[in-house]
Amino acid sequence: MKKFLNATALVLAAFACLSGLSPSRAAAQAVKQRSEIDAKYKWDLSSIFPDEQAWQRALEQVKAGLVQFDQYKGKLALSAANVREALKLSDSLSVTAGNLSVYAGLKLDEDNRASKYQEMQSQASDLYSRLSKASSFIQPELLAMDSATLMGYAASDPELKAYTFMLTDLVRSKAHILSDKEEALLSGAGPVLDAPSRIFSMIDDADISFGSIKDENGKDVQLTRERYSAILDGPDRRMRRDASELYNGTYLKYMNGLAASLSSSVKKDYFLAASRKYPGCLEASLDGDNIPVSVFRSLVAAANANLAPLHKWTALRKKILGVDTLYTYDLSATLMKEKPKEYAWEEARALVLAGLSPLGKTYLDDFRKGLDGGWIDVYETQGKGSGGYAWGSYTSHPYILMNYNGSLDHVSTLAHEMGHSMNNLWTNRNEPYQYSGHSLFTAEVASTCNEAILMKYLIANAKDKREKEYLLMKYIEQIVGTFYTQVMFSEFELAIHERVEKGESLSVDFFRKTYRGIYQKYWGPDLVIGPDNDLGGMRISHFYREYYVYRYATSYAAAQVLSDKIVRKEPGALEAYYRFLRTGSSDYAVEVLKKAGVDMTTPEPVARTIKLFGELVDQLEQLLNEKA
Repeated sequence: MKKFLNATALVLAAFACLSGLSPSRAAAQAVKQRSEIDAKYKWDLSSIFPDEQAWQRALEQVKAGLVQFDQYKGKLALSAANVREALKLSDSLSVTAGNLSVYAGLKLDEDNRASKYQEMQSQASDLYSRLSKASSFIQPELLAMDSATLMGYAASDPELKAYTFMLTDLVRSKAHILSDKEEALLSGAGPVLDAPSRIFSMIDDADISFGSIKDENGKDVQLTRERYSAILDGPDRRMRRDASELYNGTYLKYMNGLAASLSSSVKKDYFLAASRKYPGCLEASLDGDNIPVSVFRSLVAAANANLAPLHKWTALRKKILGVDTLYTYDLSATLMKEKPKEYAWEEARALVLAGLSPLGKTYLDDFRKGLDGGWIDVYETQGKGSGGYAWGSYTSHPYILMNYNGSLDHVSTLAHEMGHSMNNLWTNRNEPYQYSGHSLFTAEVASTCNEAILMKYLIANAKDKREKEYLLMKYIEQIVGTFYTQVMFSEFELAIHERVEKGESLSVDFFRKTYRGIYQKYWGPDLVIGPDNDLGGMRISHFYREYYVYRYATSYAAAQVLSDKIVRKEPGALEAYYRFLRTGSSDYAVEVLKKAGVDMTTPEPVARTIKLFGELVDQLEQLLNEKA
């Protein structure tokens, strides 16, 4: 029941973007109201609730069900039956609470200006807090038990056996679980602790309006995030510059509020880490999935030791564009003189299905059901949530938010988000509720594996030299966005958390200076960062999910290995990948990936990704140097 914002949208949020609608098309179209969009391009939320009245009834049912926890409080150690029934009650209410949250969140993202859905989302969030508080005694009571007795209960009770791994992991985390009263206090503080993220969302999605710039014909173009993406991707440098100045200038007006909300979020992370007796926020974040800290630090170190290929790409981009100075608004500008092909939605569907054919009939049959079954909200509308994500509940089919603009990058986004959705669908079919979620460490593997398979298909089927050059550029940019950029973000996130851990303060100036320094280091001396182009660190929503973005890089590295195995039809590779897709959190993330054929505790996956990137840059340079 997680939202996933694709890596392309993250890059857009920071400084540039890899997806685009042509500026001329952007200029010609006003952003539509939702009522103007055909129903076949909207998601159908009836798989969650048939209507808002049913949502309200379910809300009241969960509220009424909370008192049932009282019969088990203080009594879990008495019998296996008490443990079993308390856990089943928690799962049952959580399933319904998940439906409530997803439905309210999806309705709100249809139009973030709608106060009714703001209220529904707030109600769902408050209910989660109440549910968490009501059930907060469970973990402390289980951990207060003798571990041998607890595991004996799990071994002797047939229904409780399904919770064995969860209970084993709970015992592992014993040192960081607080007393009953302390856990209840933290649970009750949930809405307050979530405030920084909600404040950022309201500023970013509801309050900010960018105004207009002139298009290539001198006509006014209303700037939105999606159109900003389109313009930065386009060939008109004057428009890119104007859009960048307006976009960053708009955020500049909100920088103090954005800095305050991010500072509060980092301090919240540190408060929770310290409360649970972790040495720092990184250790607290990784411990939940039992990920060695060395995996994170080795990733950052490996990227820092191999920035030369990225610097080479910066210099090559500058050369291809033929500019004396490469600015941040040039980082995603089209490198092709020809206008990029635009894909109608129906073309995008067909292309993705063809590209993902190595995944087999079983996979593609369910994939088609998703395309035709009301899973996807396709087009941008007034007030709609930005970017793209996959979301859903345990009992519903997945849902995908897109702001489709016809570009190849958004075709890739479709493959990406459907990768998430297929992973969620298959896992929910195979795993009980308690294991239906995915570790954030593995959450991006299925999505980026789809992107890699699609890109390999497109390059292999390029019709001529120019198309191959274009596709190589796109693959390079995909690795930049999903690997190098995410490591860059992770390094920034580490810096701001470590500053708070040292007892030092955060400020607008610190955020900007730190982001600028890391940004410059990664992209190298050929990039010039303008005076207002260092605000990216304060407008990335994923920073409100502690140490989230590094997982894009590790997931992408794992996906490169898996996609190679699948495309090369390595014996047993597809079957192993299917097992991965059907597995949730019934084992530790590193072990789940090992079973799929990738060991992320070794340097091989990251090294292979860096090597691939360097080879693609070299291959493109060679093609560009060849005579037509």
